[in-house]
Amino acid sequence: MARTPLDELRKRAQGALSLDIAFIGVVNGLFSALHELGRARVDDLAAKTGMDAGYLQRWCDAAYAFGWLERDGEVFVLSDDGAAMRPEAEDSGMALAIGAVLSAHMAERAAGLMRSGERPGEKVLAERETILPWFGAMLEHNFRRSFEEKVLPAVPVFAEMNERQGLVVDLGCGNGWYLRALLGRCHSLRGLGLDGFDENIRQAERLAQKEALADRLHFAQGDIHRFELPEPADLIAMNRALHHVWEERGRLFERLHGELRPGGALVIWEPAWPEDTGILREPAYRTMAFQNLSEHIQGNHFLHPEEIAEALTNAGFAATVHPVGTDAVVVGRRS
Repeated sequence: MARTPLDELRKRAQGALSLDIAFIGVVNGLFSALHELGRARVDDLAAKTGMDAGYLQRWCDAAYAFGWLERDGEVFVLSDDGAAMRPEAEDSGMALAIGAVLSAHMAERAAGLMRSGERPGEKVLAERETILPWFGAMLEHNFRRSFEEKVLPAVPVFAEMNERQGLVVDLGCGNGWYLRALLGRCHSLRGLGLDGFDENIRQAERLAQKEALADRLHFAQGDIHRFELPEPADLIAMNRALHHVWEERGRLFERLHGELRPGGALVIWEPAWPEDTGILREPAYRTMAFQNLSEHIQGNHFLHPEEIAEALTNAGFAATVHPVGTDAVVVGRRS
């Protein structure tokens, strides 16, 4: 019997449910605990994690149903897919689970806010207590490899600043993944990450220590709106952050220009909203289209690389655009 469009929709819906179950396992450490235990009954998993046994029984049944676990009677063990969901696993799939539940949250908020036109801002990201602590890890899993393999080779300013043993400042650094990736490749650079959330600073410091970068990499409280630098910077980075403060770009760029040493650079990495929105049906752009809806809730919208370059030029920078897939890195040099 031929499959119908409704059959395909049911298949997609089951995929979403599968990631919902995986999300529960990720944020509560269940995949990692089962990996350490090897084989475990529900009571063993409850003792290991401190979670309620009743909830764990239902989760294990659901995780088995969707293939995250295998079972032998009442004993559960990770499947290969379940092992890949561990946050510490190489090429972990945890970001897919976090992103799926975050997207569902944003879709629910958009559905209600569409009726009033209200745009409550970035606080919507903190409305679900189980999502926010994982936001930085999700971004790292989504973008660190792309940064190391595509952005770094395409943008020569990083190697130049490494030659001058410069200071790199990341505004809104999250868990510090960008600076850890950069200093891991550019061994003469020093880094300072600024963020407004204490939890992000704690995560960043712990991970820098783990990657043996704590002697060159430091983190402090501060954000794009309020920060003080201990010395002029050679490079200031804004990663997927400019669209959050676009309405304040004139005043912001003027200040950042003054915080740079002569010859320093402001490096902006942003999704490149296409001029021709007919391209949004292509798989690489579909996620961007949904994210732009989420950004509208937060009072933002994605930008064209050319308008970023124009704003930098107007602020006294010499601007160049480096396309990287569906993103763009726009470099503004202080003369």
